[in-house]
Amino acid sequence: MALINDLEWRYATKKYDPTKKVSQENVDKIVEAARLAPTSSGMQQFRVFVISNQEIKDQLVPIANGQQIVADASHVLVFAAWDQYTEERIDSIFKLTTKERGLPSDKFVDYTNRLKAVYLKQSPEENFAHTSKQAYIGFGLSIAQAAELKVDATPMEGFNAAQLDELLQLKSKGLKSVLMLPLGYRDEDGDWLLPMKKVRNPKEEFVQEI
Repeated sequence: MALINDLEWRYATKKYDPTKKVSQENVDKIVEAARLAPTSSGMQQFRVFVISNQEIKDQLVPIANGQQIVADASHVLVFAAWDQYTEERIDSIFKLTTKERGLPSDKFVDYTNRLKAVYLKQSPEENFAHTSKQAYIGFGLSIAQAAELKVDATPMEGFNAAQLDELLQLKSKGLKSVLMLPLGYRDEDGDWLLPMKKVRNPKEEFVQEI
């Protein structure tokens, strides 16, 4: 029940105490949870940018539609997914896999050819729709890890992705922003959401037994 208890503790923090900072050790653990996330074909189709520079966090406020939490948080994680699949990207992960596992270099040729046959014929928009889903998997595990460490986090989709991409120069890296995750510690006196009861659909409505 430890994970359930941690998830019951967490909530989408609405106001952070800017004087409290998350340790580098804990930030590293939260990012590592995302790195270890299961992804389609094990390709890790996303990257995580860790922002602690106050000047950059301040620049995130208008990008996040005026939400001050991105400036007050200790750190802001940006989850960015591949903008599209390429031969090089598909090949690179399987070259790494065969090398690390001591396998023949052609071990996965048939499999990578099948992946290329599926993804390379799709549009960049279709590719990004798929890669962005992988970012959500890592995002969820980071939130769970933060809860275990009793680090507050706020899932965020409400921002101008084009502006964020420009700020972080993601286009040149072949990436597009998907999500932001501010991390820090709640302002217990100033967060309007903290004292409110959590509301979830009743279990009998949420779970459908077949």
